[in-house]
Amino acid sequence: MAAEQSKKIQCLKLVINGIVQGVGFRPFIYRIAQENNLKGYVLNNSHGVEIIVEGERERINAFLYEIQHNSPPLAHITHIHKEPSHVNGFMAKAMAIHTDFTILDSKENDETATLIAPDIAVCDDCLKELFDPYDRRYLYPFINCTNCGPRYTIIDDIPYDRKHTSMKRFTMCAECQREYDDPLDRRFHAQPNACPKCGPKIELLDDSGNKVDGVSHGYAHCSEPILKAVELLKAGKIVAVKGLGGFHLACDAENDEAVQTLRKRKQREEKPLAVMAKDIQTIKTFAFIEPGEEHLLCLIQRPVVLLRKKIPNTLSENVAPHNNYFGVLLPYTPVHYVLLRNTFKALVMTSGNISEEPIATDNREALERLHTIADYFLMHNRDIYIRNDDSVYRVFEKKPYPIRRSRGYVPVPVFLSKEMPSVFGCGAELKNTICLTSGDKAFLSQHIGDMENYETLKSFDLTYKHLKDVLEIEPEIVAYDLHPDYLSSVYALELTDKKLVGVQHHHAHIVSCMAEHHAERDEEVIGISLDGTGYGLDGRIWGGEVLLASICSFERAAHFEYVPMPGGEKVIKEPWRMGLSYLYHVYGENLFDAHIGFLHDIETNKKDIILKLIDTKLNSPLTSSCGRLFDGVAALIGLRETVRYEGQAAIELENTIPVGWKFSDNPGDRYTFALVQQKEIKIILLTELIKNIVHDVKRKEKKEVISYKFHNTLIEMFKEICIQLRAERKIKTVVLSGGCFQNMYLLSHLKSLLEKHNFSVYSHAQVPTNDGGIALGQAVAAGLM
Repeated sequence: MAAEQSKKIQCLKLVINGIVQGVGFRPFIYRIAQENNLKGYVLNNSHGVEIIVEGERERINAFLYEIQHNSPPLAHITHIHKEPSHVNGFMAKAMAIHTDFTILDSKENDETATLIAPDIAVCDDCLKELFDPYDRRYLYPFINCTNCGPRYTIIDDIPYDRKHTSMKRFTMCAECQREYDDPLDRRFHAQPNACPKCGPKIELLDDSGNKVDGVSHGYAHCSEPILKAVELLKAGKIVAVKGLGGFHLACDAENDEAVQTLRKRKQREEKPLAVMAKDIQTIKTFAFIEPGEEHLLCLIQRPVVLLRKKIPNTLSENVAPHNNYFGVLLPYTPVHYVLLRNTFKALVMTSGNISEEPIATDNREALERLHTIADYFLMHNRDIYIRNDDSVYRVFEKKPYPIRRSRGYVPVPVFLSKEMPSVFGCGAELKNTICLTSGDKAFLSQHIGDMENYETLKSFDLTYKHLKDVLEIEPEIVAYDLHPDYLSSVYALELTDKKLVGVQHHHAHIVSCMAEHHAERDEEVIGISLDGTGYGLDGRIWGGEVLLASICSFERAAHFEYVPMPGGEKVIKEPWRMGLSYLYHVYGENLFDAHIGFLHDIETNKKDIILKLIDTKLNSPLTSSCGRLFDGVAALIGLRETVRYEGQAAIELENTIPVGWKFSDNPGDRYTFALVQQKEIKIILLTELIKNIVHDVKRKEKKEVISYKFHNTLIEMFKEICIQLRAERKIKTVVLSGGCFQNMYLLSHLKSLLEKHNFSVYSHAQVPTNDGGIALGQAVAAGLM
């Protein structure tokens, strides 16, 4: 009886949500339906993938198992809705007219529930064809299939069909159309499918926009412009290369003169430049690679990965000066592979922009904005609808730790613990991203940049409108930072038709991490939020904060004592100002009795001006910032008095600690500090810390020892605060967030020490700990208030 029942014809309707369009999902369904002798159809719609499947029950069960356990590698299923359907006679019709399971055309609905795939690296199958002289796509720079290539940057609407992408202007030739229509071909419904006959073309121009001599106008072969670009790069030229999400500026990473020229033209004095090498073996010649780092490098997302330098190495010292790490990535487009094949050890591949401006995406825009930097332009005629910089990651506890989450990861959502209203989180000023929520999903945008100029504000506006349109999200609530001068907050406050919710900067940091870990709405945590700048509830600049927080509210439990920032934001580029401020805070007018070298390096009139600013409280806002404390200590020990990029002093202070040195709670391996209670808040006094550092400087202690002891002091003080708060408030969970936790010594040893003292500790894994993740915290806090 059971056997007869299992053979009874049944019909089931499935709606599958997630990243299931443009990733080979429908041909996968077609194949497993055929294998199980099932009839029906599959189609894309605005909800996701809709399937009607009819056949024997055990065959349907086998079909469902395959969907849940063996989906295509790029698919990400978030929900499968199943409901019985009336038997439609597909089985009988199939026997009568010899039809099979069918893939139907997409249909559009009023409501959207599908997700868009990110841009991903070219797959191994396409690479094999790319370098096969007998393949019709030999060295074709736009080779792709359903398993690889552009997605997010070429789409302007859903469902993900060719007519909604920048490929709509290219009509497929008969051979490409045949692949596109064949459910058993890996290019079935690959929307960017193309070949040299019918697809996008690449060309090489000089900095005036003229085609380069020596490259035929008709191009004897589609790779000819790339091979000519290789010659120019070998000759020390700078080439702007159009990629998936914008232009890179490329030069030979071993050519010191070329790297210096690029820095000078780009106005990027010392900030590290990313480099691209053809394979892992090549990277190992100039950087150390741990197993977790190798895995991260090889992911289909192809992020830039921070790797410790090998000393010596053959790359230019100007690639990453005064830094222990290189930012390295593997090729991810066909153009990259052709450029690097048997040619360079590494190419500098830095964002195609002038410092502080958004990356260029449009051909004409690139020529206008980059002609003073690049000697030549390797560009193509496939439009980029939305810019998307490279992602930057490192490895923490053998897992990916995001520094910048962008290409390859966006727009994959962060999944929330519960549904909430639709919210637009506007982010902060530095490392800006935005966030849109829908149901239980939070869509964090690609990296937009520092909101310091009109060009970045335009990019912010474009990103918001594009993400809102392609996801069909109309936010009910707008969340913004409390700082009145942030361009993102000014933008938010003009959206007067929405409910506006201000979210304090450091609370947003903590909530972003809580949201990643699916914390409950009313769960209380001890939040350690350490960064450079954040507008406080008292109008002062916060940044060294311990909060007692839930998703919806917080109270300030502890912070560094306030010290002046003489000159305001000028201290960010001139850490010596903070060094002087800390000395004056501790020693008053006797500060010059310290007789440390740092004081003699500064001109007398400059010192007098700064001290007058502090005394008169003119343009000297008070700050509790941990980032400014790092700056001040770096200046005091003679490490860095001025910086060329944000965070440089703190990075170099961490880098002085030798590899292998571990945290020690031995009193001789740290400095003393004091905690005092002022009403309901603990204040971390800095006098003892600064005096002890000055003492070590005067006795000519090594910089690495002072840095080591300083880091250990921070770790010990925050552990002590957490223990006291646990005793007072019975809270056992600690959340670590803020830009200072890009410091791996601080993060790893504080987390380890807290866990040793039986705390549960949350740190970031999906979004950056810096301001690049703050929009998520804003959105979730505002949505659940």
